[in-house]
Amino acid sequence: MSVKIKVISRNPEDYLRATKRDIHKLQRNYDPSLHPLEGPREYVRALNAVKLERVFAKPFIGSLDGHSDGVSSLAKHPSRLAVLASGAFDGEIRLWDLASRKCTRHFVAHEGWVRAISYTPEGQQFISVGDDKTIKTWKSEIIDEDDEDPLNTLLSMSVVSGISHHRSKPIFATCGEHCQLWENTRSEPIKVFKWGVDSLHHVAFNQVETNLLASCASDRSVILYDFRESGPLRKVVMELRSNALSWNPMEAFIFTVANEDYNLYTFDVRKLKQPVNVHMDHTSAVIDVDYSPTGREFVSGSYDKTVRIFESLKGHSRDVYHTKRMQRLTCVKWSLDNKYILTGSDEMNIRIWKAKASEKLGVLKPRERTALNYAEALKEKFSAHPQVKRIARHRHVPKHIHNAQKEIKTIREKNKRKEANRRAHSKAGSVPFVPERKRHVVKEDE
Repeated sequence: MSVKIKVISRNPEDYLRATKRDIHKLQRNYDPSLHPLEGPREYVRALNAVKLERVFAKPFIGSLDGHSDGVSSLAKHPSRLAVLASGAFDGEIRLWDLASRKCTRHFVAHEGWVRAISYTPEGQQFISVGDDKTIKTWKSEIIDEDDEDPLNTLLSMSVVSGISHHRSKPIFATCGEHCQLWENTRSEPIKVFKWGVDSLHHVAFNQVETNLLASCASDRSVILYDFRESGPLRKVVMELRSNALSWNPMEAFIFTVANEDYNLYTFDVRKLKQPVNVHMDHTSAVIDVDYSPTGREFVSGSYDKTVRIFESLKGHSRDVYHTKRMQRLTCVKWSLDNKYILTGSDEMNIRIWKAKASEKLGVLKPRERTALNYAEALKEKFSAHPQVKRIARHRHVPKHIHNAQKEIKTIREKNKRKEANRRAHSKAGSVPFVPERKRHVVKEDE
């Protein structure tokens, strides 16, 4: 039988100083997992990181003022980040240089509302539609005085209320009494899609499956078209009217609609019976919606005078933007570099916001970037902790929003209680459970 004996051997040279001026050598293991206070220490750092995020959350960058009536529509340039086109209720169109926040050009394009503006894929021209039943094509940049006039003017038989350009082909779709497909070279539409509705007020081409387009109709329906077919494809009827629609730029089959019932609904084209997700938080009709270029988030503008940013897979907004002067929102856009949000509202202003409220603009030094990445990792690690969660979620909202949210919550609770009472005092199975996602869809037609 062999016995193993471990002997502690200490060499004085390892820990004794040769002279009095030498530095003491301390035996330490720098492995963070072996540190007894590593958990509490990281928690404090996470708490500080999430508090600092709220301290530095100043999303408003600036405003573009120059319109003499409410802003009705915005359009992003497809290749130049600093160029924006805006239309107003008085028929004026303005082109902006966002870098200098100056108006580079302005002219009266239509009699009455500028309903919508859309750039061509190359960005050399843009098309506007208005209440005067005209569809006008304009040059993006003017070299001499003669370029001020429209390149082409098409006359529609009825009022045109929306426009969307194909991603690559020289084709654009308009909506009004019917959905019409146009080519710049022709004075008549090449196709007209009808499905027995009074009028359509918004149309949008899919950016991935480029043959698909969708429109919002006044009979509370959302209609899908394939322009290779002779007629419309499918339609889903909601409880209330949808105001605007935006396709996910990364997922071909996903689109989100902004509805009058204060919610947004994300649908999958392949299964329209119920939405994939219901996004709640607004306290008034949602007017416009636009996806970020990553497809992971979208921004919405509402009549409740707030802008909200939603993650596409979550039902509640991650952020809410508002100012004292901003009135009802009419249009929102997410910039193509994923950094900014542009909003137009009733009181003639176009505002520029940061997409991430606490983000530092400008060049980051390597140490700064490392510190920010570490803070992000800590916030994610402790995101479910009550204190961290509370601070990260907390937002100050105007009093009218706060009161409206309380009222909506009370109404929802009352309806739930009423349904539970009916179910408890009825025959088993006579009052079925209807999920929130199925509740707002009336029917689907093919």
